[in-house]
Amino acid sequence: MIGPPRIGTKPLATLCRRLATSLGAGVDARTVWSREAGAARGSGRSRFAQINEGVQRGASVSDSIEQTGKYFPEFFRELVKVGEQSGQLAEVFRRLADHYEHQVRLRRALLSALTFPAIELTLALGVVGILIYVMGAIPQLADTGVDLLGFGLKGAGGLMTYLAFLAIVGFALFLLVRAMVRGVLWVSPIQRALMYVPTLGTALETFAMARMAWAMHVTLNSGMDLRSAMKLSLGNTHNVLYTQHIDRVLRAIRSGREIHEALAETRAFPVHFIDAVRVGEESGQLVESMGNLSAQYQDEARAAMNVMAVLLGFAVMALIAGVIIYLIYQVFINAYLNPIRDALKPI
Repeated sequence: MIGPPRIGTKPLATLCRRLATSLGAGVDARTVWSREAGAARGSGRSRFAQINEGVQRGASVSDSIEQTGKYFPEFFRELVKVGEQSGQLAEVFRRLADHYEHQVRLRRALLSALTFPAIELTLALGVVGILIYVMGAIPQLADTGVDLLGFGLKGAGGLMTYLAFLAIVGFALFLLVRAMVRGVLWVSPIQRALMYVPTLGTALETFAMARMAWAMHVTLNSGMDLRSAMKLSLGNTHNVLYTQHIDRVLRAIRSGREIHEALAETRAFPVHFIDAVRVGEESGQLVESMGNLSAQYQDEARAAMNVMAVLLGFAVMALIAGVIIYLIYQVFINAYLNPIRDALKPI
């Protein structure tokens, strides 16, 4: 695990939708959170119990949620606070539900697109494992001392070593992806490097700008003060290329600069994004502009997700091709060329 447990995107989307429906129907907060605490399971059970205890004591929902630490995202916690202060908590939960449900759909689409390449990769790695086992399990092959794959692995022992290596690599990749999602500092160089990869970098930029435009639309429309809204919006990109400029943007706004000027000074944001912010500010319709821009970016994000899926699919196929070529080369060297060389050596 990286850091303390956090609620997943899918259960958070479901929670927001339930809360929006219940509060919108006039159900009081005590009843709502008592029901949520009773239905909670797993690692979230104690957190929901904390929230319920706070609400039953008469504390605000936002203060009770704060007691759970970082179990809920900062963006969620801050919007709940503003929604409660403005008396629009049900509407805030509805908007949050729409946002997190969209994230779930994007993730599901990516996983669906990667299912077939993942099966191919599993089969290729499985074939390697079978060959390792067979070279030690069949006496005729084991007695020759020939290592067809060149790994130095044979039989059941070699297979266990191979599987352990795959498990370590898989776990390391899992930790890397999880760290990038959580914004852990040590993955910042990797995230920066990915932003400069052709096509992939464009897709990642689209995802980040879609989240930022939506966040600006919601936070600026919620009554939140400008600097807090921009801090949350920049943080909601989940991309170090933009979050690294939070302090700089806030200082510029504090000194009286317009939002589009503060963003332009960083030289990190797309020109069309800054232009949309500028037009929105000059027309006095920034909230509406960000809502329209968010919808456009979400359409682009879906297209970008398809592009990423294709790229990852090609990457997996290239990896499989590399494994097959390597295996053919090793078998040729160890099963054919080396025996000939040994036979030609003078006695």
